[in-house]
Amino acid sequence: MTSEDLSATQVPASTSLANRYGGQKRAMTRKTKRNIVIAALVLGMGFAAYIATGSAQAPVTFKDIGYSTVDDTQAEVDYQVTKYPGATAKCAIKALDSKFAVVGWKVVEIGPNDPQDDPDGGSTTMQRTVLRTESPAVSGIVDNCWIVDSGK
Repeated sequence: MTSEDLSATQVPASTSLANRYGGQKRAMTRKTKRNIVIAALVLGMGFAAYIATGSAQAPVTFKDIGYSTVDDTQAEVDYQVTKYPGATAKCAIKALDSKFAVVGWKVVEIGPNDPQDDPDGGSTTMQRTVLRTESPAVSGIVDNCWIVDSGK
């Protein structure tokens, strides 16, 4: 018998396959599976808390309703503001000329709403702001609104 015949017959087929392709994969232990499930639950709860606190910060939204020009030096802007009834918001209102240049600007404060005055529970209020303009305005819009920090 040659050395080639001995090595081929003495090495079991499973060992030669393991050397060529790698050994058998070990199954995950019960402890590893449990740790993966716990980690997934913790991540899920963290994500849910992030979403919950993000929506609890009471965003403010606004909608332009209309505008009118009183004369060459004044414009009126009508708009709705929707916010948590107890919150105070500020809105930047601007008047624009025919080239979309700002000809009037004002920041107004919108205090807490009385829920009895509004059918949707006091979250939406109608507002009218009068702006002084430096030239005739052809449009008036709400530029932005934000919630004012109550701890000023």
